[in-house]
Amino acid sequence: MSHDPAEATILHLLAACGPGKSIAPTDAARALAGNPPGDKWRASLSPIRLAMLRLARAGQIELLRKGKIIAPADARGVLRLRLPAA
Repeated sequence: MSHDPAEATILHLLAACGPGKSIAPTDAARALAGNPPGDKWRASLSPIRLAMLRLARAGQIELLRKGKIIAPADARGVLRLRLPAA
């Protein structure tokens, strides 16, 4: 498991949701922030974004836009994260 809290949060949420399922980066940001009320979780978006790009480059997760896998260099807009298919 990763020593980075943001990476660990992403991997934990993806493992919990099961194969073939995806999460939004905002789900991970909320979990990393401890699910605070209001929008205090938004400060966690930047570390989550950096972590998701590292994980995608390492092949540990896939980045999706409109249901299609995209390269980390193309990570813009509304994205989803999922574990790679076995």
